[in-house]
Amino acid sequence: MDGQVVRRRGGLLAVTALAAALALSGCGAGDSGSADAPAVNGDGARDKAAAAPEAAKAGEPQQGGAGAPQDAAAGAPDLRVDQRAIIYTGSMRVQVDDVDAKAREVSALVTRSGGFIGGDQRRSAGADAVAELQLRVPAAKFTEVVDEIARRGSQQSREISTEDATEAIVDLDARITSQRARVESARRLLARATSITDLVSLENELGRREADLASLEAKQRRLADLTALSTITVTLVGPAAKAAEEKAETGFLVGLKGGWKAFVASLTVLLTVLGALLPWLVALGVPVAVLLLVLRRRKKPSIPTAPVSAPPPVPAARSAP
Repeated sequence: MDGQVVRRRGGLLAVTALAAALALSGCGAGDSGSADAPAVNGDGARDKAAAAPEAAKAGEPQQGGAGAPQDAAAGAPDLRVDQRAIIYTGSMRVQVDDVDAKAREVSALVTRSGGFIGGDQRRSAGADAVAELQLRVPAAKFTEVVDEIARRGSQQSREISTEDATEAIVDLDARITSQRARVESARRLLARATSITDLVSLENELGRREADLASLEAKQRRLADLTALSTITVTLVGPAAKAAEEKAETGFLVGLKGGWKAFVASLTVLLTVLGALLPWLVALGVPVAVLLLVLRRRKKPSIPTAPVSAPPPVPAARSAP
């Protein structure tokens, strides 16, 4: 009995000692982990703080920073209006006190904005004067110039239209690049031609390709001019000029009125022509008529008149018995 009790006590002591050793080792590991964690985090934070200025100097984007959304959107196509080729076309009618003076002001305004006067037509010189100016202004100052012209007097009408030529320009650039490559290919083949037949054929082909290239380049210059300089047609009218053109009317009375005007105009033209020809008819027609009458009387033969004989008497009819 005593030996069994001793063995049991020895086993309990061994189990207790083993559990204590395991508990001490676990606490030591937890203490070392908790002590090392701040050091690691602190070193990592210091490393990131030190690397941030270097990355900013090198122009490298930081993850999770403010530059991340901008970098993500950098690969998207640019659809801003200022990056597109827009053709602006406008027309406006402005009533002013002095047409000539305001026309000079508008011309000076366009010149200051970097444009020029494409056309100038003026009618009359009084209160009903009309001046029609065709202006070419830079596209970036189109709206500014239009508003400034409207402030020169009383604006009666304004019409502005836009056309997006971006796709047309991109397509035209691609076609020009391809056509230039075709021209260079034809030139290389022409340089290696050995026979007269090949030489003539390649020269004709090269001429056609160069003509197509010249046509495409002319279209490119035209589009560049339209997108760089916008067109504004400005009509300046005096105080006594009509406010606007009357709308076209329809109906029977309108047609009758128009037909009567056309008849009167035609009759006026006919009478004008007759009035212009009447002196010539009098100067030449009367002598010619007299001459013809004299010749006709001379050529006319005298025919003797035969006596008229009385008709024979008609016998009376006999009556039946």
